[in-house]
Amino acid sequence: MRLGIISGKGGTGKTTIATSIAELEKGSVRIDADVEASNMYLYYEGKDMDKEYFSGSYVAHVDTNLCIQCGICNEVCKFHAIDLGKVNQLKCEGCGACTIVCPEKAISLVEEKTAHIYRTEIPDGNIFRAEMEIGGDGSGLLVSRLRQKAEKYGKNSLTILDGSPGIGCSVIASITGNHWVLIVTEPTKSGLEDFIRVYELTKHFNIPSMACINKYDINEEVTWEIESYCKDNDIPLVGKIPFDETVVQSINQLKPIIYYEDSKANKAIRDMWGRMKEDYIKI
Repeated sequence: MRLGIISGKGGTGKTTIATSIAELEKGSVRIDADVEASNMYLYYEGKDMDKEYFSGSYVAHVDTNLCIQCGICNEVCKFHAIDLGKVNQLKCEGCGACTIVCPEKAISLVEEKTAHIYRTEIPDGNIFRAEMEIGGDGSGLLVSRLRQKAEKYGKNSLTILDGSPGIGCSVIASITGNHWVLIVTEPTKSGLEDFIRVYELTKHFNIPSMACINKYDINEEVTWEIESYCKDNDIPLVGKIPFDETVVQSINQLKPIIYYEDSKANKAIRDMWGRMKEDYIKI
């Protein structure tokens, strides 16, 4: 069973909920698919078992021994990434136009390092994560590779994927192929609009979705609007989690909120997970 946990915007509490469910369901495979700003793995102590080089794009490389600095490459590059044989790798899109027009065949495309992928063994399972290079490209491909590596470890257990916020390539790569997606939102105007956008994305790819409203009591008027939207679109609303200052303590101490006995959020998340397992998640 594969469960993706996503949000239309950052800061909704997606990782707090993902780590909590992972702890409640011991032995689950965790994928930290927020590859541009990974933080789920910080909650766990473990040992890196393997490290894989990943390249998601190409950049132009000039052989200075062959280059005659004719400037033809300058003219054809629409990204202003090359100037008389000198390549600005941050601007280069790897399109290959310069390699075609170079009369001396001095330019080639080479792999650009995008990230390293890690499988970390933790006491009750594995967590997969990536560390992207600054300005690295290909986050969607990277998420797909992360999921591919995790697949053989999650055949007989629950796979929990903590996705990126938004609706970009990495989110598309995070939701496709999941049995269910849990969308975490918050009762703000931007939270509602972004919730609708990411729901439309899951609908486009025919991925069953359910919803959770985090900090629902900070604005009950917008909470009602989200509930109404869920009802009108047949989206199961599986959880409403109250605002809880203990969550800040949980994040600062890198300790999942379910281990704080007096926490209101702890109880709400446990109730939500019980409801999800009873009605939707079959492990």
